[in-house]
Amino acid sequence: MSALKIDPRHLPDEGLHLEGTQPSTFFGLAEKDTARAVSPLTYDLDIMRDDDDLIITGTLDATFEIECGRCNERFQQRVELTDYVTEMAIENDLPVDLTECLREDILLALPTYPRCEDGNVQPRECPAEGRFEAAPETVSIEPNEATDKEVWNALDQLQNLKRN
Repeated sequence: MSALKIDPRHLPDEGLHLEGTQPSTFFGLAEKDTARAVSPLTYDLDIMRDDDDLIITGTLDATFEIECGRCNERFQQRVELTDYVTEMAIENDLPVDLTECLREDILLALPTYPRCEDGNVQPRECPAEGRFEAAPETVSIEPNEATDKEVWNALDQLQNLKRN
């Protein structure tokens, strides 16, 4: 049986402690994916049965290479879930495979808009910092009565079309 497959019928009353690693291929990321696992998944988990559920607590850790959303350069991001908790249903006392759940939870912890200055393995400044921001003198925050009037006129015309 796989190290991440738990048979609830053989789970001791005091629970089960699992420690180990899974290779970087564990994450099943496609070659074209912007994220690449560069380390194995390291886990240290405690598994307890609660009626028809398994309660899994512990830590998960893996390092990924991801692409900065600003400069498109690759950098490393370590994902460490130190207070990991999840619950999985036990169906008909059949073995429960933790693989998909652990994989999904750690991948969901990756940043959705990664920025290289937020990288926690080798911190650095983003080479694109400030390159794509508008100059302060070109931004107007003053209300423009002419533009406001045009907008209201357009809305009035739409309302008139709706009545006809």
